[in-house]
Amino acid sequence: MQLAAQITFHGMKHSAALAQAIGKRTDKLARLHPQLTSCRAVLEHAARSKQQGKEFVVRLDLKAPGADIAINRDHSEDPFVAVRSAFDAARRKLNALARRKSGAAKRRAADGLA
Repeated sequence: MQLAAQITFHGMKHSAALAQAIGKRTDKLARLHPQLTSCRAVLEHAARSKQQGKEFVVRLDLKAPGADIAINRDHSEDPFVAVRSAFDAARRKLNALARRKSGAAKRRAADGLA
């Protein structure tokens, strides 16, 4: 099953290359974690001072059964780097969610160590 991402651009023109990069990363997440039901990506050009350079903000909202995951990344002058960083963080969160659901994650409270 292919998961279609809802992609929104704020404060910048639509970029087919960025939309394609987001689509590819969404497809990869959906293959790794088939429980994903939706993905919403917002790419925004942040208004910063001229000394800082252009910064881009990437927000991801992912939905899976029993979990809503939100990712915000806003410290990159390259939009492709910001997208990569956001999707890497999403992959880590989804992996942690999968470990918790499978019982592989440590449960300190259950062991009486908390």
